[in-house]
Amino acid sequence: MIPADRHESEPWLRLTLIPGLGNAALRKLLLEFGSPERVLAARRAELQRVVEAELATQIAAGGNAVAAQQAGAWLADSANAIVTLADADYPQLLLQTADPPPLLYIKGRRELLNRPALAVVGSRNATPQGIANAEAFARALSDAGITIVSGLALGIDAAAHRGGLAGDASSLAVVGTGLDVVYPARNRALAHQLAVDGALVSEFALGTPALGANFPRRNRVISGISRGCLVVEAALQSGSLITARLANEQGREVFALPGSIHSPLAKGCHALIKQGAKLVDSADDILEELGLGFTMSATPEVPGLDPDAARLLAQLGFEPATLDVLCARSGLGADVVAALLLKLELQGLISALSGGQYQRVR
Repeated sequence: MIPADRHESEPWLRLTLIPGLGNAALRKLLLEFGSPERVLAARRAELQRVVEAELATQIAAGGNAVAAQQAGAWLADSANAIVTLADADYPQLLLQTADPPPLLYIKGRRELLNRPALAVVGSRNATPQGIANAEAFARALSDAGITIVSGLALGIDAAAHRGGLAGDASSLAVVGTGLDVVYPARNRALAHQLAVDGALVSEFALGTPALGANFPRRNRVISGISRGCLVVEAALQSGSLITARLANEQGREVFALPGSIHSPLAKGCHALIKQGAKLVDSADDILEELGLGFTMSATPEVPGLDPDAARLLAQLGFEPATLDVLCARSGLGADVVAALLLKLELQGLISALSGGQYQRVR
């Protein structure tokens, strides 16, 4: 049985689990009759004014009661929930899009659905630098209060989730399967961490396998619950460009990281920039564009750190930089910058990378 405090979900489940009853048809039914309960109570002849005869017959027979009961067993776990168009905490940004799912399955922290969020997407076959960039940007943005949204795919998606989970605002994965299916299997441990510290979200019924047609559909939800979309690496035919296009159609900001003109995984980002996406090279660029009034370049407060070292740490930001770049940013001589870098490294605040670069350590 569905738990008593979630009994109101049962009519929604009975309707949404009817095979062949799509989102648009269900919204028409709700508009005509006012609520799922009234839809289920309607006569077949009344229903046929809105949907075809076969669907009207299934609805008049009570909908898919068996599948609804199976979903009820899943809901018995306190980590699991369902949110519908009638719920106050349905994602408000998603509600404003052209095709909001009538029902979402959630595993984890339901409150993340309405937190300020940014979609971070990119190639499954990402480069090491792309993965590092996605994780660093996601961590910085999460620490700035932005929940990171992605699709649990390999490559950039997984890196974005790891960065978001490591920060203060966590991460949310919108998946293209039922929430009792983990795809890809290699991300099983990441999915479990998201279920505990973040959230997993799907519009697809429990048991839904990894079907190719479902992943482009879930992309509209990734962009729909987010204030903007950052593309880190993408080929010209990448699915990430679908998410970026949907974000643009939904009135969201689109951001792209530039890359080498010789890299196939930079061509998708460069194409977006040519089409009007904002070129970004730091988390500050995104926060400023979203108008959140917070910049990562503010001088950090670190106990025992002198002001000059603190300013240099702020100027380093969250991307690797060379000594020459830091001299240009700070206006200090190379010997002074080198001494400050050594001090920061000894305090465990930065690390020296190959190629004479330095990077902040969180």
